[in-house]
Amino acid sequence: MQSKSTLVPMAIIGVLFFIFGFVTWLNGSLIPFLKVICDLNEFQALFVTFAFYIAYTVMALPMAYLLEKTGYKNGMALGLAIMAVGSLIFIPAAQSANFILFLVALFTLGTGLTVLQSASNPYIVCIGDIKSAAMRISIMGLINKGAGVVAPLLFSAFILSGIGSLEDLTSEAKEILASKLITPYIIMAVVLSGLIVLVKFSSLPELEFAQDDEVEQKSIFEFPRVVFGAAALFFYVGIEVIAGDTIGLYGQSLGVENYTSLTSFTMSFMVFGYLVGVFFIPKYLSQKNALLGSAILGALFLVGVAISSTQSNTISEILWGYSGVRTIPDSVTFVALLGFANALVWPTIWPLALEGLGRHTAKGSALLIMAIAGGAILPLLFGKIAQTSGDMQSTYLIGIVCYAFILFYAIKGHKISSWRSE
Repeated sequence: MQSKSTLVPMAIIGVLFFIFGFVTWLNGSLIPFLKVICDLNEFQALFVTFAFYIAYTVMALPMAYLLEKTGYKNGMALGLAIMAVGSLIFIPAAQSANFILFLVALFTLGTGLTVLQSASNPYIVCIGDIKSAAMRISIMGLINKGAGVVAPLLFSAFILSGIGSLEDLTSEAKEILASKLITPYIIMAVVLSGLIVLVKFSSLPELEFAQDDEVEQKSIFEFPRVVFGAAALFFYVGIEVIAGDTIGLYGQSLGVENYTSLTSFTMSFMVFGYLVGVFFIPKYLSQKNALLGSAILGALFLVGVAISSTQSNTISEILWGYSGVRTIPDSVTFVALLGFANALVWPTIWPLALEGLGRHTAKGSALLIMAIAGGAILPLLFGKIAQTSGDMQSTYLIGIVCYAFILFYAIKGHKISSWRSE
C-alpha cells in the first residue's frame, strides 16, 4: 500500500490493538472468578480459553471472504459491532451465573476479534517496508500487552472490592460476585460502539494490492511458508495463552497472594520483549534471528519453571528488587518470563509468512488467524494433564514441543517456497 504517512493509520490500528489486549487478557482474570461463581474444576475453567480462541478457527475463513466483500475498513467496524454484542451477552450470563451463556459470550467476543485481527495484522504488515514489519507489529504489541497489564489489575480490583478473597464464599457472596461482572462489560460495549464510529468515519485508507497473475491463480495452500507459519502460530498462541492464563491458577495452587493479577506480570515481560523489537528490528536484529532467539529462550524458561523452587523467591527479588511482588516463587516467575520469550514470535511470523501473497493476503491472514485455535486446544490439554497428574509445575514442559516447531520455522520453514523439492 502506498501512503504519504503511516502515522494516522497506525494510531487508529493502535487503538484497536489496545482493545484486542484488554478483551483478550481479561480472560486470565476471568478464569478464577468463573471457577468460583460456577463451581468449576481447573479443567472446566479452562473452557473459558477454549470458547474464546476456538472462534478464531471456526470463523476465520468466513470472515476472510467477508473482508474481500466489505474491505478492511468496513470489516474492522463490523468486528467491533460483533464484540459489542458479545459484551452485552455477559449481562444475562452474570445474572443467571450460567457457564454455558458465559461461553457463548466469549465465543461472540472471539468472533468479533477474528474480523479485527484478520484485517489489522496484514494492514500493519503491508503499510510499509516488509523488512520493518516486525518493528511495527512490536509497537502494536506494546499497546496490546500494555492493555494486558492494565486489564487484570483493574478487573480484579473492581470485582474484588467489597469481597476481599475468593476463598470459601457463601452462595450470597457468589451472587454478588457474579453481578459485579455486569458493569465492566457494559462499559466495554459502550466503548466498542464509540470505536465503530471512529473507524467508520476515519481517514483510514483501504489496502490495495498489485496484480500478479501467477500468484492470483494459486490456492493459499500452495504457499508452504504460510501453512508452516500457521502451524508455528498454533503452537505459539497455545504456549502464550498457557503462560498468561494459567499463571493465576498455578499461583493459586502454591498459595500466592493476589494470584488473580499474576497475568499482569506475564504481560509486563511481554512489553519488555516488544521494546526489543521496536528498538532492534531491523537495524540490529533480523526478523528471522528474533524468532530463533525467542524459541530458544522459551525452551530455557520452561526448564526453569520445571526445576526451580516453588518456595524460594530468589529470582523474584533479583528481577523485582524490593517491590511488593518480590515474594512470588521462582517457578511462577519463570512462567511470567515466558512472556518475554513469546513477545517477538507473533510480530516476526506474520511478515515472514505473508510476503509476496498479493491479493491472497486476506486468505493468508485468515489461515494464520485460524492458528489462534492453539489458544483453545493447548491450554485445555495442559489443564487435563495437570489435573490427571496433579503436578502443574512439570506439565509446563509440554511447551517444549511448541518452541521446537517455532525453532524449525525460524531456521527452515519460512524459506520453503514450494512443496516440490527444488
